[in-house]
Amino acid sequence: MSVLVINSGSSSIKYKLVDTETETAIAHGLVEQIGGPNGRIVHHFAGENTELKTPIPDHEVGLRRILELFDEVGPDLQRSHVRAVGHRVVQGGRYFSSAALVDDEVLELIAELIPLGPLHNPANLKGIQVAMELLDVPHVAVFDTAFFHSLPNEAAIYPLNREVAEKYQIRRYGAHGTSHQFVSRKVAELMGRDDLRQIVLHLGNGASASAVVNGRAIDTSMGLTPLEGLMMGTRTGDIDPAVVFHLVREAGMTIDEIDNLFNKESGMKGLSGDSDMRPVWDRADAGDKNALEAIDVYVHRVVSYIGAYTAQMGGLDVLTFTAGIGERDIPMRQLICERLAPFGVRLDYAANQVKPKEPCVISLPESSVRVMVVPTNEELEIAKQAIELVQNKLHGNEELPELGTPEN
Repeated sequence: MSVLVINSGSSSIKYKLVDTETETAIAHGLVEQIGGPNGRIVHHFAGENTELKTPIPDHEVGLRRILELFDEVGPDLQRSHVRAVGHRVVQGGRYFSSAALVDDEVLELIAELIPLGPLHNPANLKGIQVAMELLDVPHVAVFDTAFFHSLPNEAAIYPLNREVAEKYQIRRYGAHGTSHQFVSRKVAELMGRDDLRQIVLHLGNGASASAVVNGRAIDTSMGLTPLEGLMMGTRTGDIDPAVVFHLVREAGMTIDEIDNLFNKESGMKGLSGDSDMRPVWDRADAGDKNALEAIDVYVHRVVSYIGAYTAQMGGLDVLTFTAGIGERDIPMRQLICERLAPFGVRLDYAANQVKPKEPCVISLPESSVRVMVVPTNEELEIAKQAIELVQNKLHGNEELPELGTPEN
């Protein structure tokens, strides 16, 4: 059985056809520059890359082009036994604690949550609507926030006026939930234990941390939006909210200008001049003061969250690195782990010299905390949740409908 996973952005569509039995990607691709004159599609299948450059006026045209490439280049979707389409949705608010089979009510709720996810939910919703018109199989929405839906109130509630917070649904929702769920579950499987106290560090251009006890998230660094928490590629992470007032009063900046500053012009880019860690490390190695300082700030903030979460959980069994920086930035992992020596962390420097495609341990046997690198796979997590939901809620043990054979 396979699932077509779709991640619809404001001007892009990422997609992956996932075999849920072998847990492998059959094909994947990307549509870029939707709404512009220089549209581009790259389709990967059977070791071959097919590139198509053509204007893509909207998401419907983009998805139609994707389906045409499946027909022309492969694989054939009907022969791939597509049983569901899984859609990434960023903001599920208080409504969704797990994946949801898409119907009119679910579509209405995703639309209602647009004020909480104005940059993502509109595009996610559009992708679902278009895909439902073109692909006649069950559609499932998988929410970035769902894994953190059950955060205890002490972690989820902001110390804001209660009436204001409740009226405008202001609380900690978190993000990157599918990644944190996939990685923490994988660690538990590998260790053969369900009673772990874990910290997962999803470190990429966007970065987040989570504290997971017995398979359930008890805290996470992102908040109402993905802006809160760790320093990121272009986002500030935690910052005194009074900075907003100061910039309005002293710099005459508008809310939109501050929004752009905090989300797109700050973080690693704002401190060092680049959001990509590779040139940052090159400049740091050459003695560039700004790059060195930016790295210090990054490490300081990650270590601060590790310390706080370890205290909240009453100890730490496993620390796991994942995502682009977590999986591939060897010196960053080393700096973070060396700062954790007082916690009994002992890094295996030889084992750390990896950019693994499979989970691996990078701590010494005598380390009081096991340190791991686990490549994330959000598309696989979405596919697994989608097929499980369709099997359990729609058809039980009956044969699932395939693409092109609509259910009665």
